[in-house]
Amino acid sequence: MDEQEIQDKRRDNEEAAAAQRAKILGLPYLDTRKFEHDIPLVNGLLTKDEMHKDFILPLQKGGESEHYQFMVTSQTPRSTIERMRKEYNDKGERTDFFLITDSAYKVFILRYDPPQETVYDDITIAGEGDSETLAAVSKVLNEVSTDKVFDYLLDQADKLGASDIHIENLRNEIRIRMRVDGLLHPVATINRDRYRIFMGELSSRASISTAATTPQSGHMQKDIYRDGSTHLLNIRVEMIPTMYGQDAVLRLFNFDETLLNLDLLGLGDEERAEINEVISHPRGLVLMVGPTGSGKSTTLYSIINALNTTDRKIITLEDPIEYGITGISQIPINTTEGGSFADGLRSVLRLDPDVVMVGEIRDADTARTAIQASITGHLVLSSFHANSTSAAFSRMIDMIGTNPIFSSSVRLVIAQRLVRKLADNKEAYRPDEATMNYLHRVFEGVPQEALKERGVDLNDVTLYRPVSTPDIPFGYKGRTVIMEQLIVSEEIQSFIRGDVKDINTNAIEKAAKKNGMLTLEQKGVVAALRGETTLDEVSRVI
Repeated sequence: MDEQEIQDKRRDNEEAAAAQRAKILGLPYLDTRKFEHDIPLVNGLLTKDEMHKDFILPLQKGGESEHYQFMVTSQTPRSTIERMRKEYNDKGERTDFFLITDSAYKVFILRYDPPQETVYDDITIAGEGDSETLAAVSKVLNEVSTDKVFDYLLDQADKLGASDIHIENLRNEIRIRMRVDGLLHPVATINRDRYRIFMGELSSRASISTAATTPQSGHMQKDIYRDGSTHLLNIRVEMIPTMYGQDAVLRLFNFDETLLNLDLLGLGDEERAEINEVISHPRGLVLMVGPTGSGKSTTLYSIINALNTTDRKIITLEDPIEYGITGISQIPINTTEGGSFADGLRSVLRLDPDVVMVGEIRDADTARTAIQASITGHLVLSSFHANSTSAAFSRMIDMIGTNPIFSSSVRLVIAQRLVRKLADNKEAYRPDEATMNYLHRVFEGVPQEALKERGVDLNDVTLYRPVSTPDIPFGYKGRTVIMEQLIVSEEIQSFIRGDVKDINTNAIEKAAKKNGMLTLEQKGVVAALRGETTLDEVSRVI
C-alpha cells in the first residue's frame, strides 16, 4: 500500500465516522471531496475570525431564494448553530447546516484564509560525508520562527517516516538526528537558543521538567495535516540529564488503526497460517521476542486487531499505551510508580476476558500469572526480551525453572527483526564463491523443496545491491519483517518440563529446526535471495 492509498484510506475512515456522527447530531452529512478544491468561495457572509472560532464555513449565499447553507464540524458549538438559525429565520430566510470532517474543514479554511508565512524547505537526510546538506538543514532550523520550530521538526520527521527524533547536547551545539528505517541519520546542528525554545515547548506539551535531575518520561499527541487528510501522531518522550544538558528522544507512533493489520506486515503464507491457527484457539500463550525497535508492538497490535470482534472481550495491560484501538479495554500500567503487570493481570482476569495482552513479561511473578491465565481459558499475548525463539525458552526456564504447566500453555513463540527494503532501482549481481559457501552453510540441513517453496533455488542465485539516487540516497525505502516462528512441539515441551537434562539454546534450536523451523538468519537470507533486501542488511540486523 503506497502513501497515497494510505492517505485515501484515512480519509475514507474519517468520512465514515462523520456520517455516523451526523446521525447522532441530527444534521445532514456532506462529503466534500469531489468539490472542496475548486468550488467557488462564498465571501462576505462570515468573517475569518468566526470561521476559526466556531469551526463554521459558508457553502451557499442566499440569492432570490433567500436560502443560506453552512458547513460545520463536530467542534462547532451547538449554540452557534441555533443562534444563526434564529437570526436568519427572524429575517424570513432559510438556513441549512451540513456536517463535514475536520480534514474537509482544513481544506476550506486554508482557501478562505491562506497562511501568510514563510514556506521552509523540507528536511533532507544527508548521505555519509554530506556536510552541505547538514549545513543547509541546520540553517533552515535556525531560521524557522520561534513559535513554529517544534511543530516544523515533528511534521518533517513524520514526512520522512522517522521513528525517533534524538536531540543531543554536545559541547558547543545541539545535534539533531532522526531514525529512518532503523538507522540514525544526522539531520542538523542547532544553536543553544533554538534548543531552549524547543525544550520549553516540549516540556509544556509533554508535562515534564527541563530542570529535573533524574530521567523523565512523558507523552503528547499532534494532529498532522497532509494532502487533504489528518492523522494522529502519538509521541513518547524520554529525557535524561547529561554532561551538557537535557538529552531527549521522541518516539513517534503514526497512529492509524487501519494499518494495524496482519495483511500489511508482509508475512509469507506459511507464517500467516501458523499465526492464524494458534490464535484461533481460545486459550494458550503466544510470546513475541526481539530487541527494542524490532516491531514487536505492531505485530501484537495487529494480532489483537484481527481478534477484535464483537463476541470477544479483549483487555490489554500496557506501559505505556502506544495505540488506542476501538472496542478494546486498554489499561495503563505505570511501572515507574510501583505498578505491576502481575497485579494488573490478576485484577483483569476477574473481568472474564477472552484475550489478554500483557505489554511485557519482565519478572517471574508476571510469567507465572500469565501462564496460569493461559491454561484457564484465556488467550494470552505478550512480549519478552530475548534474541531468538530458542533463547526465549532458555530465559524463561532460568526465570521460573522447568515447569510442566508452562510446557502445556505456550503454543507459539515469534522472534522478529525489521530490515530495510531495497528500492525498485536495485542492481542485480551474481555472488562470488565465498558468498555461495556462506549460503550453503546457512541452509545446511534445510530440504531444497522447502527453499523452492519460498522462491529460493541455490543452483541459480541472484543477489541485489542498493543504488543511490537523489530521492533515495541509501538505496533503501521502508522496512519489512523477518520472522522466526517456533511452534511448540512435543519435543520442545520435553525441554520445558525438564525431561531433557541438557537444556540450552542450541539444543532447543536444533530440535525446532528438525521440525521445520527456519531461523532468523535463514529467513533474512531468503528475503535477500528474493530481492527484498541485501545480505549486508541481514548481517547488520540479525
